[in-house]
Amino acid sequence: MGHLVGGLMRKPGLTLPTIKTGNNRVVNEEGQPLSPMSRLFHKPDSNVYIIAILAPKCLIDPQHVKANMGDMVHAHPRFSCLQVVDEEKGGSAGMKWVKTEVNFEDHVVVPKIDPTTIGCHKKYLEDYMYNLSKTTVDMSKPLWDVHILNGLNTSEASKAVVIIRIHHSMGDGMSLMSVLLTFSRKATDENAMPDMLAPAKKSSTTTKPLTGRVISFFRIAWNTFVDVLMFFATLLYLSDVKTPLKGPPDVGYNPKRMVLRTFQLHDVKMVSRATKTTVNDVLMGMMESALSRYLSRKQVISSGGGGQERDRPESIKLKAVVFFNIRLLSGVHPIKEMVEEGSLAKWGNKIGYALYPFDAMMRCNPLEYVFRAKAVMDRKKASLESQFTYFFCSILLKIIGVKALGFPTSPTFFFSSLMGPREEISLFGYPIDYVASTCYGAPTALLVHVTSYADKLTFALSVDEDTIPHPHLLCEDLDETLTLFKQALHATPPQNTSETH
Repeated sequence: MGHLVGGLMRKPGLTLPTIKTGNNRVVNEEGQPLSPMSRLFHKPDSNVYIIAILAPKCLIDPQHVKANMGDMVHAHPRFSCLQVVDEEKGGSAGMKWVKTEVNFEDHVVVPKIDPTTIGCHKKYLEDYMYNLSKTTVDMSKPLWDVHILNGLNTSEASKAVVIIRIHHSMGDGMSLMSVLLTFSRKATDENAMPDMLAPAKKSSTTTKPLTGRVISFFRIAWNTFVDVLMFFATLLYLSDVKTPLKGPPDVGYNPKRMVLRTFQLHDVKMVSRATKTTVNDVLMGMMESALSRYLSRKQVISSGGGGQERDRPESIKLKAVVFFNIRLLSGVHPIKEMVEEGSLAKWGNKIGYALYPFDAMMRCNPLEYVFRAKAVMDRKKASLESQFTYFFCSILLKIIGVKALGFPTSPTFFFSSLMGPREEISLFGYPIDYVASTCYGAPTALLVHVTSYADKLTFALSVDEDTIPHPHLLCEDLDETLTLFKQALHATPPQNTSETH
């Protein structure tokens, strides 16, 4: 497997971009303590690693990858820094970044695989990631590694799988997507960088009149007040009922089974356009419908502590922790902007979260799930809940430390979505068929990540098998949900009959 097959090697004259910051200073991590949010990802019950999955359309030459990784690793200091515990302070509170030399041989893993003997390639990938979730990266080196699995055909076009494992303390998904886009090229033009995903600026002609701005201000203030009260109630005593989706308190210590399901993005956009909603609205509607179908199949739902049983989930109230990017500048930006001091799109764990209410029940009109999702999402957009949770957690971590604080475990599951490249890309000359991302180590039995890439949309479910032994059934429910959405569009014109929550 030492030679590239079916792809283009990077031309000798084509170099990766040099990170320049003009007159702006670059953030120096040397000797700096970990941020409060980074320390939170080192708690024993939430020792979280990000798993990025790339499926190249050709076999990978590991030596070629190692030779091209230098510029990528040195694009941000954290990739070449140890996380060292200060002996005086001790624990994660005393951890700081210390510069070190990176030996790529210690970070690139190439297991020997015989594709003819491993049976189902997708199952092999799942088992590999499951075993990976039982391990951590040695603290004696920077907390990342790359696993090259040549010969795995997990899709029609892919010939290999590359797994990039990074400890969440190094940065969030938006930060890592910035690295991927900065050092990749368009698949159709290996000299051109892919378009960054920064949103278009709004025209000044769309400014609301004074009355509208005042009403909007009070609406946001009221929604934020209510959401903050709900946040504290959930944090202190308001837990979801026990269902087949909710894990035990120590579920963060368990290994996770990670399964993927890919959809065509144009199918989701078709539903979005027909219902006059956003893609995220459709995704949340798909989740609520799939969860309703999954719980209906289980048939027996235990009600919180009382032992009461129901034949089917007529209406089960669940909550999800939904993560949001809280940077002042949204979207993905070049890494050279994210490493500058004072950047409004700064590198790091700039994520807050909001509590999203799910109403798991079987509905007559499948599109009602989409309309309800739109009502909830519009309500969440008119609130500063995610910003509050970020700053509240950051301040509390500084005061009382990570031992007394953590991610909320009362909700049933975690959800996150990330917009990837709008077009197919190549990395180090290797064309990529699909991209997915997920995590393990979080204190939840179900963690759902959705990643878009070109014309694909991939759901990645990271589950505790003791709680959810058949995660593929939930993937099938997602499949069936999208099919029902499309059938409903053709059966009757969509009508919004949902209530605003």
